[in-house]
Amino acid sequence: MFKKKKKLKGWVTFIALVLIIVGGSLYYVHFFTPKDSVELYQELTFADSFEEVQQHMLDGYEDNFSEDDFNYIQNNSADCVGQFTIVDYNDKSYLVMTTPGTERLKILAIEELPEEMRAFFSELSESALSN
Repeated sequence: MFKKKKKLKGWVTFIALVLIIVGGSLYYVHFFTPKDSVELYQELTFADSFEEVQQHMLDGYEDNFSEDDFNYIQNNSADCVGQFTIVDYNDKSYLVMTTPGTERLKILAIEELPEEMRAFFSELSESALSN
């Protein structure tokens, strides 16, 4: 009987520890990582250091954001924060403007990109992916 209580107590302790670790990880991801453009803007604006912002960069892409860019963002206020998605096809690209900072995305506008903007974003994505 005493062994069963000890074994049960061990399992309860183990399950509680697993729940704390998993719950803590989910809590961190949900509450401390930006989920949309508004949260990202706030993270960049109110960060204490450049290194703090670099933690949000995908590994290997740190060179795509400089400390000069960070300082400019910190020292100036944005006129507007937008959230955009580019959908690229073989011969056309579309820019989808969505609502920033809302629970669910709502589409505000969809426009076909002019060829020079399409080329610019294609070059940007190629250079980012080649890092």
